Amino acid sequence: MIITVVGLGVIGGSYVQALKGLGHEVYGVDNDTLTLQQAKAEGYIVEGYRDGHNIVAKSDMTIICLYPSLVLDFIASHSFKKGSIVTDVVGIKSYFLEKALTIIDESVEYVSGHPMAGREKKGYAYASKEVFKNANYIVIEHQQNKKEAIEFMCQFVSQLGFKSVKIMSPYAHDEIISFTSQLPHMIAVALMNSDDQKYDTGKYIGDSFRDLTRIANINADLWSELFLNNKDYLLASMERFEEQFDCLKHALKGNDEESLKRMFQESSLRREKLEK
Repeated sequence: MIITVVGLGVIGGSYVQALKGLGHEVYGVDNDTLTLQQAKAEGYIVEGYRDGHNIVAKSDMTIICLYPSLVLDFIASHSFKKGSIVTDVVGIKSYFLEKALTIIDESVEYVSGHPMAGREKKGYAYASKEVFKNANYIVIEHQQNKKEAIEFMCQFVSQLGFKSVKIMSPYAHDEIISFTSQLPHMIAVALMNSDDQKYDTGKYIGDSFRDLTRIANINADLWSELFLNNKDYLLASMERFEEQFDCLKHALKGNDEESLKRMFQESSLRREKLEK
């Protein structure tokens, strides 16, 4: 199969690396010539292109790893091989798919996806097939999808190292992602920015602070776009979090040891079940 990956950042770069050795003919599209040269020299792509018009017209699958708005621009300005599969890695789906499906040719099977993987750093230098190892992947099914295309995508991504592949509607995706991905980023940002900087904080942190604030090193352009286009679900998740945080505050203010213990025990049980 001829596969073209558009955008060789952390995710796109990890795709071309994970695809190596699986028998596909892989090409890359990126606006950075040095990135394309490196990916080719390392044997991950056959050839790289700054302009993907010719190669996507020949590709059996095109994986677009760009910001949501840039994916829409790419779809609108390119013609894809008839009968081919086009997919993306966009972190929001309902708003995005409504627009994408109005501009992509009906002869193309558009199967949106979301690899639940990544790194805080940007760029091909931080890409690795290990990014996908044991991560979760969500295949987004919409009314225009053929059943066999959804089944194919599930099988395809399973070969790349993902441990769990789930099929969801775009709306269900956006609701759960607001909680499992977007809310943690909001919390990390708030925690980091709540530092009054009275002390040299970095000299007094342990693993708990490092773990909680790791994702506060955030891609401002990307995540602003994701948050604003999923704000209803995200605000609902933030409000539920605020309710629980207020419960902890009230128990602390009232010296209510029993309530604190009950909430700690509940969170411990839920955490133990999370990855079973």
